[in-house]
Amino acid sequence: MSKFMKTLNNISRSQAIYRHNRISATDLQTGHYAFVLAICRSPGRSQEDLAQELCINKSTVARNLTALEEKGYISRTPLPNDRRQFSVYPTEKMLAVLPEIKKASNEWMTLLSEGIDQEELEIFNSVLERMQKRAREIISQQEENK
Repeated sequence: MSKFMKTLNNISRSQAIYRHNRISATDLQTGHYAFVLAICRSPGRSQEDLAQELCINKSTVARNLTALEEKGYISRTPLPNDRRQFSVYPTEKMLAVLPEIKKASNEWMTLLSEGIDQEELEIFNSVLERMQKRAREIISQQEENK
């Protein structure tokens, strides 16, 4: 793994630990926070949409959603045109923890970017967004070639 990828990985894992420590009063697992944010950002989306946005395979999404449903954080409704696919909706329980998750994420970014000026952050974010777009294109091409 290149130093760049290792660094991004370490930052991501550190964020997960920070967020989990800040929100330890819930029964959410570290990996569930991304689901909370994505589901609340766009309620009613399909499991497949979540898999694509989060860059996670469909079976991992299904397992995580089952756990969230069992804990009362989501509800799932079969899609009318394909009863094997589901639309995912946040419950009141999920909506109640959302502000705490957002607050912890914002605190993390404030702490992480301390000492870095706004122009540097904007350039860095621009480069990361371009790399993310390219990564998604590569994966999409691989999927099409299967």
